[in-house]
Amino acid sequence: MTTADTHQVENQPPPRPAVDAYDRDPALREGIVREGAGWADDQLHAVGRLVGDPDWAERGRQANEHPPELRTHDRYGHRIDEIRYHPAYHELMRAGIEHGLAARPWADPGKGAHVARAAKYVLWPQIDSGTLCPMTMTYAVVPSLRLQPELAARWEPHVTTGVYDPGARPVEDKAGALFGMAMTEKQGGSDVRTNSTAAVPLEGGGPGSAYALTGHKWFTSAPMNDAFLTLAKIGDAQAPSCFLVPRWLPDGSRNVFRIQRLKDKLGDRSNASGEVEFAGTTGWLVGEEHRGVRTIMEMVAATRMDCVAGAAGWLRHGTSEAAWHVAHRAAFGRRLAEQPLMRNVLADLAVETEAAIALTLRLARTFDHADDPHETALRRVLTPIAKYWVNKRAPAHAAEALECLGGNGYVEESGMPRLFRQSPLNGIWEGSGNVQCLDVLRAMRRNPESLDALAEELAGAAGADPRFDAMLTRARERLAEPTEAGARVLVERLALAIQGALLLQHGDPAVADAFVASRLDRDAGLAFGTLPDGLDLQPILDRAAPELA
Repeated sequence: MTTADTHQVENQPPPRPAVDAYDRDPALREGIVREGAGWADDQLHAVGRLVGDPDWAERGRQANEHPPELRTHDRYGHRIDEIRYHPAYHELMRAGIEHGLAARPWADPGKGAHVARAAKYVLWPQIDSGTLCPMTMTYAVVPSLRLQPELAARWEPHVTTGVYDPGARPVEDKAGALFGMAMTEKQGGSDVRTNSTAAVPLEGGGPGSAYALTGHKWFTSAPMNDAFLTLAKIGDAQAPSCFLVPRWLPDGSRNVFRIQRLKDKLGDRSNASGEVEFAGTTGWLVGEEHRGVRTIMEMVAATRMDCVAGAAGWLRHGTSEAAWHVAHRAAFGRRLAEQPLMRNVLADLAVETEAAIALTLRLARTFDHADDPHETALRRVLTPIAKYWVNKRAPAHAAEALECLGGNGYVEESGMPRLFRQSPLNGIWEGSGNVQCLDVLRAMRRNPESLDALAEELAGAAGADPRFDAMLTRARERLAEPTEAGARVLVERLALAIQGALLLQHGDPAVADAFVASRLDRDAGLAFGTLPDGLDLQPILDRAAPELA
């Protein structure tokens, strides 16, 4: 044997070919028809071909390996507070916005518009997740902007153009605009009522008026964007107010927006997050004074929707990568995909993915029917339920998918470490798990019609499976006497119940049976790969990836 012979590559998966990722995802295809967005099929195939293209996957890798850099001053000493990105980042942003991942549903609010966008959002993490944050902020800001019509009239036409324009200049000179958010401060985090940023009126005060803001924001999402919603307190008020802070003022000068540093984050590295100093910064009041939390919650509700969709996308990405590896890797004399225990693991990952996609698209439908009392009530409670549970499952799912690749999955070039680092983010963003559970309890107290709407959704599957009925009974027992300490158990049971109801009514029978057997049965295992004996796994594997056949 020569030295060269030792470097023959054997028993390794081939490079991933170009595919249509949407075409390979039956749960997503079936879901958009069920939830009213079947008309978007061609759009989703276009996004599917993009995210399934190895050249675009390479752009995602480059954007993360070359993270953004802060430039606080120009060469002459002028303060500019600009962020520079790798060209791949700009290509990804341009493609995402042109494909409608930002504010398209507000410009074209037809039937299923938010469902179609959510489905695209599920696909996008297969190339990059960091570019989703600025698109989410731009999507989510519109409901809050509309609470102040004169501000909406100025800004909404720019955020809904479907054009990516990264230039640092006044919005009137740009083809499109992006929004960010600056809520949390170092002393409070999610408890935004402890914010200390102060606002002083510049022109008499009141909704739509200009104020001077002074304070420090500990986390500012997408600080390179054109404008931001933020919170500050007026006078001695304990409750904060909401303000729109642009990077450029109407007279063409730069607003005071001092980016102190960028965060060195665990994941989401292609996207910038930073600390920002307001020092006499001009912001315009959005909504009523001292009602800032309620105003900005319009934006938060939409960003939480994206937290669910993004996490579902991570599940799909992890399942796809694991399936490709085990379909082409052999051990102990046969393909990994043929070995019973590996089939159990893969099927379990696929079941979790389908349940998350079904829940994501059902939640998205509530955004398409803002004038429907049932859908509005359901959204109030389903959003924190879904955000809590799908994001709690994401890190464990990513770890299991990575393990399917063995040592190869632990190596950076596989892409699995990036997925794993990304997986905790959405559980933290826009309210941690505890915040979501407390929000469910608040909805139960303040909006009892939300529980009625949820009960109506669950009733559709009653009687379909005795194990599901038993879960409903246990959930109702918790609902009868809810406690703060037991909120996680309650929310988990509600999440499993609604996922089970969706799959039993609309899902593939094999997937539904496996979900109920493994998630709702009290004897179910806790780790992935503990599906009980006797289930028909082949239909589940066929749906997860054709190469597993």
